[in-house]
Amino acid sequence: MRIGLYPGTFDPITLGHSDIIRRACSLVDRLVIGVAINRDKGPLFSLEERSAMIEAECADISAQTGCEIVVHPFENLLIHCARDVGASVIIRGLRAVADFEYEYQMVGMNRAMDNSVETVFLMAEAQHQAIASKLVKEIARLDGDVSKFVTPAVNAALQDRLR
Repeated sequence: MRIGLYPGTFDPITLGHSDIIRRACSLVDRLVIGVAINRDKGPLFSLEERSAMIEAECADISAQTGCEIVVHPFENLLIHCARDVGASVIIRGLRAVADFEYEYQMVGMNRAMDNSVETVFLMAEAQHQAIASKLVKEIARLDGDVSKFVTPAVNAALQDRLR
């Protein structure tokens, strides 16, 4: 069984994330969504809320693709998380050249720690490339319409949280 790990904070999960998840499912049998516990970022949603949103958003993707999708919170090094879940591949989404520069450094460090785990980069579809959770939250905070960037359920959760 080929296991992939797609890590992120997913605060909140966006249509860009869902696009990468759907496409990653064509590469692996089991996709572990690694939800990073990053206290420095001060997430808008708790770990439990982010995990529940991901599970809800991924249920249809799993059913449509036949890929098992598992949510796995982690707070350790990414390469350690990959080992913990048995992943042979780390999936990373790219939006822009700036993402690649950072990710390139991460791949080098991860390979130095464990060269048995490969990293695969997936570009988000063109209509999703500008979407970033940070920007979605900022637009929502300023009473902007984020319905083009998140599903209705995530939009409702954002509106509820920001009221």
